[in-house]
Amino acid sequence: MKTIPLNRRAFLTTTAGAAIALAPGLAHAQRTGETPDPSLDLYPAKRNEKFALDRPVTDEKINGNYNNFYEFNSSKQVTRQAQALKIRPWTIKIDGMVEKPMEVGIDDLVRKFPIEERLYRHRCVEAWSMVVPWDGFPLAKLVALAAPKSTAKFVKFTSFLDPKSAPGQSSGNLDYPYVEGLRIDEAMNELAFIATGIYGKPIPNQNGAPLRLVTPWKYGFKGIKSIVKIEFTGNEPINTWKQMQGSEYGFYANVNPNVDHPRWSQATERRIGEDGLFARKRPTLMFNGYEAQVGPLYAGMDLKKYY
Repeated sequence: MKTIPLNRRAFLTTTAGAAIALAPGLAHAQRTGETPDPSLDLYPAKRNEKFALDRPVTDEKINGNYNNFYEFNSSKQVTRQAQALKIRPWTIKIDGMVEKPMEVGIDDLVRKFPIEERLYRHRCVEAWSMVVPWDGFPLAKLVALAAPKSTAKFVKFTSFLDPKSAPGQSSGNLDYPYVEGLRIDEAMNELAFIATGIYGKPIPNQNGAPLRLVTPWKYGFKGIKSIVKIEFTGNEPINTWKQMQGSEYGFYANVNPNVDHPRWSQATERRIGEDGLFARKRPTLMFNGYEAQVGPLYAGMDLKKYY
């Protein structure tokens, strides 16, 4: 196991620099000579009003330039570097304890299910938050497609490994490829989402193109980006941040104002973009405001132990 400096909050000090303009998909394709995204016709998707929120959506420019993506660097300014990742062709392998193992290209996968837009709260373990309009489909549909066996209890997600395109993967800041996981019942919850788009467009590289996991009741590090493999297992996967620093980052990563990070409080958060970059603190909601939908998943569990 590598030893790394884990002061995630210190990374926030790097965000006062100038914002990097977010290049639309077509403009980027023209500049780099890449083929335009074949999924452009799927966006913008119809909004699912079941997931409406009582707070404003974070400005797209702010969201596009305030990202944790350690594969590229350990600051929030990853947009420019992230464009080096080639997202076509892109194949997702689905295997493990399933009846229907498969390898499927991203452009086939995104057309297997209806794409919809959902407004979700996003809460980082660093105690900041946003509201994001994700486009994609329920993870439960992908689980059903794979037809897991009764012995499968968890879903393990693995991101890409390409140090030539992603210099952070050679920096020693984490062990790569990045790994995350969910229990099967978490993956089947109606909130669990596979994002393929954002702000009515295909998801850009800095946000985890071409597809990422979104679990809005959990801290943001759970939302693994640029997924290449989904494996169904009988044992709990060891997710990357737990492997690197298990005393600070657990498997469940549920947003919980009553369980502090060892080095800072989780009782409050800053809503990026609402009150300026360094927004005032607001109370953190249990399960990020999704307690009614996910609370029963953890009934009887000691959430201080299973953090």
